[in-house]
Amino acid sequence: MREGTGRVKVAEAAGFCFGVQRALEMALEKARAESRKPVYALGPLIHNNQVVGQLEDMGVRVVKSVSEALGGVLIIRAHGVPESIIKEAEALGIEVADTTCPFVKRVHERARELRAEGYDLVIVGERDHPEVAGIMGWVDGQAHIVERPEDVAKLPPLRRVGIVAQTTQTEDNLADCVRELLSRCREIRICNTLCDATVQRQSAAAELARKVAVMVVVGGYHSGNTRRLAEICSATGTPTYHIETARDVNPDWFRDLAPSDIAGVTAGASTPDWTTQEVIEAIERAVSPA
Repeated sequence: MREGTGRVKVAEAAGFCFGVQRALEMALEKARAESRKPVYALGPLIHNNQVVGQLEDMGVRVVKSVSEALGGVLIIRAHGVPESIIKEAEALGIEVADTTCPFVKRVHERARELRAEGYDLVIVGERDHPEVAGIMGWVDGQAHIVERPEDVAKLPPLRRVGIVAQTTQTEDNLADCVRELLSRCREIRICNTLCDATVQRQSAAAELARKVAVMVVVGGYHSGNTRRLAEICSATGTPTYHIETARDVNPDWFRDLAPSDIAGVTAGASTPDWTTQEVIEAIERAVSPA
């Protein structure tokens, strides 16, 4: 991915993370394999409509249930799924290609360990996010979900608490939730399951946002990690716009920039470089019109 001109700067860490890249490569390998088996993905492989569309063009069909993949290959997406889904597919004789991010698998393991050791499990994450649903599935639903520090007050009385986090949460939100729990529990064990790549992207985005006049965050509107990047950039006070593709770039955002002003760009972990590059080029045209 090109860095842009002097008027457009890209965050040092942006775009595809290891887990997403790995998932996409595994899915493409299955799609290109010389096999008569159809290929299915249980839900969108990643939270990026453009990538999902490309996979569909290659014959990877998105399904909502395991039974729809009978006779084919079922791709488990990077966000992971409950263990019961894997067992169901295996019982039906469906070939499984598990692209669950290794960092997400680590959350599953830590969550199970905490439950086995007698801790009441608390997951810091988005209640409706597929990654959180997957974590819940690996502990048979025996966990409490906390999205924000204020949610802690809604929990029942807890004595021994074990904490894991959705991999794409912010360090600040995890710390704030832990701080609230400290005042309510006698014992807390914290497993820092935040993804290193996510933390790096968040830090790089905030650093760039403080230096530029306007910030553009590229990624799916339904992508949790991309939304958090937009929130982090906006919190710096810099005007921030979350878009999916170059078609969403509005020249009016840059119309009042001084000649020395710079526009910043970052991208979510499921945003391909080619999408970000198109956005960079669209911004360059807007800030330096012919």
